[in-house]
Amino acid sequence: MSMAVVKTFAGQGVAAPEVSVEIHLANGLPAFQLVGMAETSVKEARERVRSALINSGFDFPAKRITVNLAPADIPKYGGRFDLPIAVGILVASGYLPDTSVLNIAFVGELGLNGEIKPVSGLVPVLIAAADDDTPLVFPGVNDVEASLVSYATRYPAFDLLSVYEHLANNKKLNKGQPFSSCSSSTSSMGWDDIIGQTQAKRALTIAAAGSHNLLMVGPQGTGKSLLASRLLALLPPMTEQEALEVASIHSVKGENLNVERFLKRHMRSPHHTSSAVALTGGGSQPVPGEISLAHNGVLFLDELPEFGRRALDVLREPLETGDVHISRAMASATYPANFQLIAAMNPSPTGDIDDNRLTPQQQLSYLNRLSGPLLDRIDIQVEVPRLASYDLSPPVNSESDSMLDAKDRVLRAREVQLLRQGKPNAQLAAGELADLCQLTDSDLRFLQAAAKQLNLSMRVFHRTLKVARTLADLSEQPTVTRAHLAEALGYRALDTLIKQLSSQ
Repeated sequence: MSMAVVKTFAGQGVAAPEVSVEIHLANGLPAFQLVGMAETSVKEARERVRSALINSGFDFPAKRITVNLAPADIPKYGGRFDLPIAVGILVASGYLPDTSVLNIAFVGELGLNGEIKPVSGLVPVLIAAADDDTPLVFPGVNDVEASLVSYATRYPAFDLLSVYEHLANNKKLNKGQPFSSCSSSTSSMGWDDIIGQTQAKRALTIAAAGSHNLLMVGPQGTGKSLLASRLLALLPPMTEQEALEVASIHSVKGENLNVERFLKRHMRSPHHTSSAVALTGGGSQPVPGEISLAHNGVLFLDELPEFGRRALDVLREPLETGDVHISRAMASATYPANFQLIAAMNPSPTGDIDDNRLTPQQQLSYLNRLSGPLLDRIDIQVEVPRLASYDLSPPVNSESDSMLDAKDRVLRAREVQLLRQGKPNAQLAAGELADLCQLTDSDLRFLQAAAKQLNLSMRVFHRTLKVARTLADLSEQPTVTRAHLAEALGYRALDTLIKQLSSQ
């Protein structure tokens, strides 16, 4: 009777809890029993492991084999447990000593010929292994992705036999390749080729500087989507910790990671036919949706009212909490969803409220597809009007691209915010606003009177203060003045339009 214990990691959201693979070989009729809350794809490991061992030149033990994946209360799914099970059988059968699997972990799916196939969700596993100071043997095909966790001790392997040789001290596996980021793919997109729309460009700069949510309202063809596409060029790069969080989510989803853009923020643009589940994530084994894939980046929703009401309302909690919790009958998971929302919409289903194709009541019915609580969570609403002239080219400007100046001001404002409070202004708590804004008594009374006249909710009142704080940072002023408050109050274009249509 022989025993072996091999260390591996499961997948649970963006976490990777440790799992002990316990192998017990006993006399009796040949059998292979796998226990420990394993789903079908894990239980199928018995056939993959048997074939992989035989085709790698090992004898498969003709004994009663019991495999326990502990702890039993963590759901296990996928083929990632194949490699640790095979290694455990080699140890229990006497091919390898017990000491060979001490302080080392394994993860990987086996092919029938002994090849180690790639697995999803490897980045969280590497982070967990590194935090536990445990070297990890993993599929060699995943090595480029694994290099993102540069502080982990990594041993990429391509077949079961090479893992055996490494553990037997016959031929050691090479350590994983170092992380290398290519910085040559910088974005050269500016916005001087976008004619006019000075106010929209200003609003985009404010949104980038304070990480504020932004809604652009205007007729078709006025450049809303084009302006939104330029936001990424204004945003500062992510920190390594933020980039690892994003890489973990994409790894769990099974999406390919672009190593060259590791520190660059990204934009997700789901189609307006996307369902609520597509946005939040889900499934019997919950996987992240679009709002989690936009974590630390931008979620761009074009034609905002065309999204289903239920799909839009699921955004409300993540916009406040910065994460999304998915519960299903068999499993649950929490994914981070700290994204910046950029949305665009026409003021009328026909495109323009001035085309005289619909009545004000019909136009208002279209706008009422957006709930009040959702609009309250959008800090800036700006109008993108139709241009009066039909120029073919922007004005000649001998200076450098004006976006470069805007980006420089955005980066300086972000740096001030991080030094002052350690986070962007959009993430400030209500209790922090009084100390950080330092309003005079007269300016506070002005804001309170304006809020009462505009019938602002308390949430919008606080968000207006956050926008004003960002405006002060862009102008490099230590306190918020009345001019900043007045400009922040002016960014409520959709609210103004709704009131205008309601009065007709």
